[in-house]
Amino acid sequence: MEQNDAYAALRIPDYRRYLAMRLMTTLTVQVMSVSVGYYVYELTNDPLMLGFIGLTEAVPAIGISLWAGHLADKHNRRNMLVGCILLLLMCSLALWMVVLGSDYLSKPVLLLFLYSIIFITGIARGIFSPTNFAFLPQIVDRERLQNAISWNSSSWEVASITGLGMGGLLYGFGGANLAFGCMSVFCGIALALILQIAPRPLPVMDHTETAVVRIKAGLQFVFSNQLIITTTALDLFAVFFGGAVALIPVFAKDILNVGPEGAGMLRAAMSVGAISMAIFLAHRPLGKSAGKLMLACVAGFGLCIVCFGLSKNFYLSFAILVLAGMFDEVSVFIRSALVQFQTPDSMKGRVSSVNSIFITSSNELGAFESGLAARAMGTVPSVVFGGLMTLGVVAIAWWRAPKLRRYDFEKVTG
Repeated sequence: MEQNDAYAALRIPDYRRYLAMRLMTTLTVQVMSVSVGYYVYELTNDPLMLGFIGLTEAVPAIGISLWAGHLADKHNRRNMLVGCILLLLMCSLALWMVVLGSDYLSKPVLLLFLYSIIFITGIARGIFSPTNFAFLPQIVDRERLQNAISWNSSSWEVASITGLGMGGLLYGFGGANLAFGCMSVFCGIALALILQIAPRPLPVMDHTETAVVRIKAGLQFVFSNQLIITTTALDLFAVFFGGAVALIPVFAKDILNVGPEGAGMLRAAMSVGAISMAIFLAHRPLGKSAGKLMLACVAGFGLCIVCFGLSKNFYLSFAILVLAGMFDEVSVFIRSALVQFQTPDSMKGRVSSVNSIFITSSNELGAFESGLAARAMGTVPSVVFGGLMTLGVVAIAWWRAPKLRRYDFEKVTG
């Protein structure tokens, strides 16, 4: 491999298929998120029912994560991904069938079907996440892993933004019927792509150990490894206290006076920054002082949140969120690469499952914390407080985690 080859991972045929599969599954999930939300709101005109959609999906995803990590370390990971995508495809088709037959169903029965299907998609996503993480290093060698993570991140951000916009357009022009039909097609393409990737060997493991013993071993590994637990905690608290994104509608309407159009641009700002930084990292891989850089970027993210809270100008707020997205992308990239490098292949599924629980929980709880703090303190003070708390978490990590301060990618990839 040539030094600093920005397309090193993309030269691996199976990785190209894997990346395209992730893009299609992300499109499926994002279109589903928008379309189901619109459809349920049209049925009920109740915002609370929209909140239940996220809860219905998050609970099974979090609940099954540890078990899913155990399975990903015990069974063929490619075949598990095939099963997850097949289950997601069945859910997509089921949503489509429910819409086609909606004239023959009462509203309570229709909602019961919809929430039941979303619950099952939560199970599929809960298994997919740790399995997907554990499968990547079986496709890409250690030298090209950083590069692969960069392309993973940029493609996810692109698919996420595109999927949300596409979901709205499909629903707007053709209703739920068209949206769910296209969603099923995307998922079918993802299934075809993963089936083209050759299965990899089973991880080496002790088959005499029980599931409980193996799950406990995974938890002990995470909490005894200073590097992994510190980076995970940093990400968790940064999202928890820096969840200003949840309050963007309030800023757009009451502070910046830019309406829903401006709110949409603000929501996209962090993704614009993240995509730009991910592409940059693909061309300029990190080496020395990765740990110090992560701490600096989380601090930069917290400072951006403080500045966003104080800003009264839309263009300045947009630029601040773009910068926040860039800082956040560096932090997420280093955490993902560090966990990959620090975790033995036989434990990647279990370690990733613990990370999934933390990150999923922090997203949900962070939005709740932002709303609660805004109610108690006011919108601007709550956002500034959250940013300052993020800076405090970085200071504690700098003081209590010397291994992270000294962490260097060149020592693990050289």
